[in-house]
Amino acid sequence: MKIQKWLMLFIALVLIAGTAGALAWLKANQKLGKPGIIMATPIPGSVAMKIDLPAQVLDFTSSNVPESEIVLDYLPRDTSFAERYYTLPDGFPGIYATIILMGADRTSIHRPEYCLLGQGWNPDKKTEIRVPIERPQHYELPVMRWDISTTVKTPDGRKQELHGLYLFWFVADNEQTTSNVQLQCYLVRDLLLKGVLQRWACISFFSICAPGQEEATFARMKELVAASVPEFQLPSTAAGAGP
Repeated sequence: MKIQKWLMLFIALVLIAGTAGALAWLKANQKLGKPGIIMATPIPGSVAMKIDLPAQVLDFTSSNVPESEIVLDYLPRDTSFAERYYTLPDGFPGIYATIILMGADRTSIHRPEYCLLGQGWNPDKKTEIRVPIERPQHYELPVMRWDISTTVKTPDGRKQELHGLYLFWFVADNEQTTSNVQLQCYLVRDLLLKGVLQRWACISFFSICAPGQEEATFARMKELVAASVPEFQLPSTAAGAGP
């Protein structure tokens, strides 16, 4: 029995050492993949990149949203970040568009629940939908739609329920998914088979609406997504190319 225990311990130690060695070799020999984002300019001396979202899309005008201290403190230093706030002249609720692009640290991309729950929003309904994109050719863009809600206090102390929509997907060079779990599988697969750490980005659109206005809000958001995606995302990636 003692011999068997020592043998099992020896095998476990060998496996641990082998795994550690393989991970160290992968880290030392991995190449950083290309982003699936078009409007990304290299920053000299840095893995991070300068990302731009289109300033005007159809009738939407926008303003740049600077990185908040929370974002700067929370995300790894080699993370690239861009956010714009889009509005319409008819006073329809504004839409936030955000791109978070990882560098060599994959923890830049995390589960969307973390940010939403941290801001007090609860996901009430999750649906994968398709947004038709017409440029440079017609294709159906897979997007995750979350209907979310929260309760806030008004200045007079009353509680008010707010609803919202959160649309998001993940993209890398010629790869795309709406699932964070699938993203992690792609990361591991590409590291093992290609020695490439793909630079994944999370693209999201967020808007607040009154209860009952979800579909009207979604129609405007869908319009913005369809028109803006060709401006910042590779066509092959946007078309859902990949495994």
